[in-house]
Amino acid sequence: MGSILPAATTLPLTSQQDKLHAMYKLSLVAALTLALLPITLPAQQKPALGTLDAAVAQSHLALAAILNGNPHLYEALFADRDDITLGNPFGPYAIGKVEVAKTLANAASKYHDGSVVAVDLVAKYQNDNLACLVEVEHDLAKVGTSDTPARFDVRVTSLYERIQGEWRLVHRHADPITTARPAESVLQK
Repeated sequence: MGSILPAATTLPLTSQQDKLHAMYKLSLVAALTLALLPITLPAQQKPALGTLDAAVAQSHLALAAILNGNPHLYEALFADRDDITLGNPFGPYAIGKVEVAKTLANAASKYHDGSVVAVDLVAKYQNDNLACLVEVEHDLAKVGTSDTPARFDVRVTSLYERIQGEWRLVHRHADPITTARPAESVLQK
């Protein structure tokens, strides 16, 4: 099976910097593609989430959109309820549809020109109506006011509920703690 990438991107890369540069170039293509996506998704255009695998795949596409400043794909994945929750590195937990939408918009405003490098599944727990996924996301993006792309990892716990035949997010927590830390790191200074 041939590569769908242009021939120039399939050449062997000799250094970590070459690899990051190649990922950055590919992320620009992804960013331009995502820029063409609609800013909002009307109800009839919400993603089809009939299987958990489809919902998880949509969440990875939504992550790519967040890394390019677009919160709307993630917003469309959440259940339309007042008890949904979202926790991210930029503030306290958001509870309810309105606060989750605001928190997603705030997070999206902090990233640009980004891409998902990989997502590692750590654990998956599922029954007929609930599923919990534990993942580590590996991302590349310009963060804040930086014009330099940075690679970063985020640990994520996502809780999905089957609602009227579709898997919807009811909780997501993401933070940058992916390595061991000293006990004192829990103390707020």
